[in-house]
This record gives sequence, C-alpha cells and structure tokens, in this order.
Amino acid sequence: MTVDVLPTQRPAFGRRHVHAVAGCYFVASFAALGLPPYLTQILPEFGAGAARWAGLLYVVPTVFGGLGAPLWGRLADRFGRKRLLLRAQLGLTLAFLLAGWADSLTTFTAALVLQGILGGTFAASNGYLGAALDGPSLSRALTLMQGSARAALVAAPIVVGSLSDWISPHRQYALLAVLPLTAALLLAALPEPARTEADGARTVTGTEPPPSPDDPELTTLQPPVAATPTTGAARPPVSLRTLYTLEFAFVFSTVISFPYLIALVEDRIPQASSTLSGLLFALPHLCYLAGALAVHRAVQHRPLAGIALGFLLIALGLAGHGVADSLANLVAVRLVLGAGMTLGLVCLSVLAADCAEGRAPGGLFGSLEFFSKAGAVAAGVAAAAGSARFGPAAPVWTGGAAALLTVGATALLSLRTRWSR
Repeated sequence: MTVDVLPTQRPAFGRRHVHAVAGCYFVASFAALGLPPYLTQILPEFGAGAARWAGLLYVVPTVFGGLGAPLWGRLADRFGRKRLLLRAQLGLTLAFLLAGWADSLTTFTAALVLQGILGGTFAASNGYLGAALDGPSLSRALTLMQGSARAALVAAPIVVGSLSDWISPHRQYALLAVLPLTAALLLAALPEPARTEADGARTVTGTEPPPSPDDPELTTLQPPVAATPTTGAARPPVSLRTLYTLEFAFVFSTVISFPYLIALVEDRIPQASSTLSGLLFALPHLCYLAGALAVHRAVQHRPLAGIALGFLLIALGLAGHGVADSLANLVAVRLVLGAGMTLGLVCLSVLAADCAEGRAPGGLFGSLEFFSKAGAVAAGVAAAAGSARFGPAAPVWTGGAAALLTVGATALLSLRTRWSR
C-alpha cells in the first residue's frame, strides 16, 4: 500500500505572533524611553557641570539610530529579519549594561552612541512584520506597534520614577537591560519570515502544524494566498519620497512640542503639580491607545484624506497650546492634538504597508526610521532655538506652522490621487 506524502505547509503568521513582537518591543523600550527624561539627575554623578550636556545626550541615540537604520534594514533583507531583530535586542542589552555601569561621562556617552547604533528595535520589528504580512494585515500590525510605543512612552517614565526611591536612574540602565535580553529570548522562538522567489508571497518557516482555514487568527492577520501578479494591480497611493516626507513632517510637527511642554504648563498654570503635568504630557498618547484600531477601520481605504485631516488637527491643537491659559483649555487642545496624532500615525502605517508591497521590507522600514529620526532631531534643535529666543510657547507655534503647511500639500495629493482613479 502506498501513502501519499503531502507537501510541507508553512504555518500561518497569526495574531499571537504580532502580539509577541509588539510585546517584546514594549518591554525592550522601557529604558530607551523611560530614562532619558532623568538625564539631568544622572549626569551630575559624573562631575560638576556634566548636567549641561543633557540636551545633547538626549538626542545622541536618536542621531546614531537614524544613521544606522538603513544599513541594518538592508542587512536584514540579506541575512534574515529575525536575525537582525535579535541583534537589535541584544545590542540594546549591551548598551544598557555599559550605561548602567559607566563611571565617567565619556563611557556613558559611548553607551548612548552604542544604543543608537546597535538598537533600532522598532525598525527591525516592523521589517520582520513586513516580511510576514501585507496589505491591511500589515497596516493593522504597524498600528499595534505604534500602540506599543505609545504605551511604553506613557508607562516607562512613571515606572522609572517609582523605582528611583530604591535605585538611582543611572543604575536602572543596568537593571532594565534584562528586559531586551528577555525579549530576545522570547523572539528566538518565533519563525523566520521569508518571501518566496516565485511570486513574492510572504511565508514563514517553522515547525508548527498548518492552520485550519477557519482559524480566526488566519482571517484577521494572514495575507491571502498570492495570486499571479497582474498588470492591473493597484499602485500605492504615494511614492516612497512622499512617504518619507510625510514621516519627517509628522514627527517634526509633533515631537517639537515635547521637550518644553512641562515648562509651558508651569508657565500657564503655576500651581500645577508634577503629576498633572505628566498626565497632560501623556494625554495625546492615551488618545492613540484608545482610538487607533477604530481609526484604522475608518481610514484604511482613504489614508491620504485621513492624514490631511490629522495634520489639520495637529496644527489646530498646537496653535491652541499657544493661547490656552487654563487647565480646561489645555486638556481640550491636548485632546485635539491627540486626535491628530492618532490619525497621522494610523494613516502613515497604512501608507507604509501599501508601499511595502513588492519591496524588501527591511530596507523600506530602515529608511523610514531614518527620516523619522531626522524629524525628531530637527524638532529638538528647532525647539531649543525657539524656546531660548521666544519662550516656551515658541515650539508649539513652529510645529503648528509646519503641520499647516503640510495640510495643503497632502490635501492636493489626495485630490489628485482620487481624480487619477
């Protein structure tokens, strides 16, 4: 009797895999996001006058992370996205250990440089997901990744502050190094996504049994079986150059308000407590966590119109910061900014997923990270220069103007895309 041997089927890349990647990014980013606000407490340990370098050292990981992201992305496409994702997590572990045990300003600065060069977990995670998913599945996964980043941005400074009573923020670098190490161990169990040579479909290697066609995870996250490419396939709504420009403009217009927001709140509400200032800082990020998935459903087929509206709300929200003079007004404008931020982040995820179709995901998301970091650095420089000359309200006016300029260009692009169809 003969037995037919079925060809080996590759396992589905399901919801649990996406959640694992997002969860690992969340825990690994705690030190990277939670400790920089405490640089003014850390640096005096290295000698008198060291605190004056806080502003420069704040952006050192960002600068070197942006410079290294395109290279790491191309290497991921060549040698494997999982390998490079593990490299990023282990690189963070090494950098945090060095920072936590640094006994001089030079060594601590070198650790921050290594954090930028060896890190890049966000771009590496997106490249990994981009190799396994496409279309709406990928854009939902990227939206979840942004949610993971927002959650870490809200929670990490609170946790670090709470631990400061027992261990200094400086030594917490070494303590929190266990988080990216743990993330690396967890990610090691995930499959390696790969693209077949024949049709460009994304598949995943591994040993799990094939999924059932009725598996809800498969219907929500697994891309459809790739069909033979046709000449009538829809083109992405934007070019890569436009995507990178929108990413830069979005990061610049939103991040520019971050460094001096607390000073602005104290200027407008002198009696505000540190807790209240922190809650106002976190409010736009909480908006994203509350509404991102609903916004994704609403804009996944019209991302250009959504991002134009997002930039408009960002412009209005930042302008409102410039005139808000009470707690109620500040809450209102922070909510408007949060709505714009949510629309912008979700629509950028949709546009990035569209542009990733048929392209090497590591290189694309590495380049996208470069422009994101460039926008953050430019925002930090503009905020410092404007605040020094015109006061703490200057950054929000500058960011609002940048967002307003982008509204017109994005709206015209949306109309032109609609007419061409």
